[in-house]
Amino acid sequence: MEFCRRVLVAFLLSQIVCTGAQEETEEVACSPGFQVKQYQVEYDGGFLKDQPLLKVVFDDCAANQDVSFEVSHPDFLIDEDLNLLPRRDVMDSGAVLFVHGLNAHADDMAQVDIIGAPPRSPQTLREIMGLGDIAPYRTKRSLLVPPMFVPENQRAPFPRSIGKVSVISSDMKEDHIFRLTGKGADQDPKGVFSINKLTGEVAVSRALDREAIAFYHLQVSTTDMSGKLVEGPVDLDVYIIDQNDNRPIFRESRYSGEVLEGSPTGTTVMTMTAFDADDPNTDNAVLRYIILRQSPEKPSPNMFYIDPERGDIVTVISPSLLDRETLPTTQYELEIVAKDMAGSEVGLTGTATATITITDRNDHAPEFTHSLFQALVDEGSTGVVLNLTVDDRDDPATGAWRAIYSIINGDPNQSFEIHTNPDNNEGMLSVVKPLDYESSMFHTLLIKVENEDPLVPDVLYGPSSTATVYITVQDVNEGPIFFPDPLIVTKWENIPVGSFVAMLNATDPDYLQVQSIRFAVLRDPAGWLSVNPVKGIVNTTATLDRESPHVHNNRYSAVFMATDNGNPPATGTGTLIITLEDENDNAPYVVPSVARVCEDAKEVNVAVIGARDKDIHPNTDPFKIELGKQPGLEKTWKISRINNTHSQIMLLHSLKRANYNVPLALTDSGFPPLTNNTELKVQVCTCKKNRMDCNGAGTPLTDLLLLLGLLTLSIICL
Repeated sequence: MEFCRRVLVAFLLSQIVCTGAQEETEEVACSPGFQVKQYQVEYDGGFLKDQPLLKVVFDDCAANQDVSFEVSHPDFLIDEDLNLLPRRDVMDSGAVLFVHGLNAHADDMAQVDIIGAPPRSPQTLREIMGLGDIAPYRTKRSLLVPPMFVPENQRAPFPRSIGKVSVISSDMKEDHIFRLTGKGADQDPKGVFSINKLTGEVAVSRALDREAIAFYHLQVSTTDMSGKLVEGPVDLDVYIIDQNDNRPIFRESRYSGEVLEGSPTGTTVMTMTAFDADDPNTDNAVLRYIILRQSPEKPSPNMFYIDPERGDIVTVISPSLLDRETLPTTQYELEIVAKDMAGSEVGLTGTATATITITDRNDHAPEFTHSLFQALVDEGSTGVVLNLTVDDRDDPATGAWRAIYSIINGDPNQSFEIHTNPDNNEGMLSVVKPLDYESSMFHTLLIKVENEDPLVPDVLYGPSSTATVYITVQDVNEGPIFFPDPLIVTKWENIPVGSFVAMLNATDPDYLQVQSIRFAVLRDPAGWLSVNPVKGIVNTTATLDRESPHVHNNRYSAVFMATDNGNPPATGTGTLIITLEDENDNAPYVVPSVARVCEDAKEVNVAVIGARDKDIHPNTDPFKIELGKQPGLEKTWKISRINNTHSQIMLLHSLKRANYNVPLALTDSGFPPLTNNTELKVQVCTCKKNRMDCNGAGTPLTDLLLLLGLLTLSIICL
């Protein structure tokens, strides 16, 4: 590809040199390059290796030192004697060779036509530049179609001739005509190019834009008058020569970058990149960058430098002057200019603005505004009591400014905490455990402040980063305190009304003041208690009943209040818990209250009954369940003991279906024992096939065996 570009440049230069030479023959004695531009060699079936074909004439007008030659066909070379010779036996030399000579004084090209050789490929500039594969010539092809070049943005008049297609044999007859096809001729965009049917001269019809279409690929052929193809088609490549008609463009009008204060000189801040739509292989798109102006210009108008080729903006100012806290601003604006034509005076320009922010580093330690702070705190209170203020010259939006406070001395009981107010960076000192005036009237704290971010190595925290806080505790009238709280006593239930229960003990924590205390009942759910307001003696005002719904787990709770005579008075509360011991004051009762048996004594005639007692052990079971003293009961009913809590009642002979009240006597094991003379309702029912009918037809029946089994199981589990 590099060689192809060189060939193109050399070809264009050679045409310019040839034209200029005719005008300057009398002025220039030596023209650097090939003294003969075109050569011919006869093709006789091929060329032998190392057999010289011809000798080129080349003079750089400076003794031909360090001249290098390149041949378009890789199997040919130019030796030291300027002979053109094959590197190997060559059969496919093609119809034309190009020889490129180059050194510090000359850059030129010559053409070697090989007469009679079958072309190996179309010898066009498109192939030489490596722009794509092209189908090979036919053996008898006689059209010579050179590449053509058209500058963009040409002015009228049009059409303009851009080149000519030639026939290199005498086969072209008078009735043969040239034909041009392809995109730009008979395909969209149509009519851009045309060809003279008789002479083969190619013309462009209007101004072209390389940035729209940089290359046209056409085909040239010859036909007879009837349109029959005679020769071709042969590729015709038209290249649009770039003009500098596009300014450099930045993608955005404003760019942003940051640089840390104190950064070393030469620190890269950002990179500016512009784009040019012109040909990147020409100076039309080669850009150079400059800083047109800096705002503000202090402390130096040249704080930054931009690499003219890469567009890198770097710092020029010394690290000591790049101090965010002393600079007049933290943002600088640079007007950047990009110029094409490698920055020459005729180049076109584009501009953009670069905004550079000087970012902060933690090079200033926070300092308290005062070395001593004071606060008054009421004893017993909590919450924020003092706001500590600091100064920090760093950026408030960074961790280099945000403060972290800590208590480093004077708080052995962790009664205080300090937190940072995120809105103003102040330290909020709070009491988290109530202070006691009587224990300590004063507290002295040592507070330290630091930043979230660590300081830079050459900066340390100084004495101003610590402060002393004096806390003065103010006395407040505190309520009396009960001791113990709760007070727990044990009493028998049913003690006489007016009996002593307990003596309340409450003290006033304000021992530096002489105050009296009075007691009162605050909460007494059952209304059983009273208290002497001066002595705190608690007596009963009603019977204590362990079985009351106000008693839970044998314990009854009441709350008392103690009030001092301070100004204003203060109150404290304490709890009295009475554990009640049981007396045998509840006789047992029968469960269930209704039993069922069959009217026929031959059927299931047994019912299980039990006894319950509201008292607790030992005033409950074992229970004694007996028939009442009514004469004749033992002839009809029989009671047998099952366990400590249950017995069974049995029907001894058949009875009519009806409801019977059977007298019972239930006695507990308390001391002294209590007996309950009660009645058990027994339903005598009709039983058929293990079904019991107690209420008449249509009533759901009960499975006696299932009922008996469940009752027996429950008894066993007791």
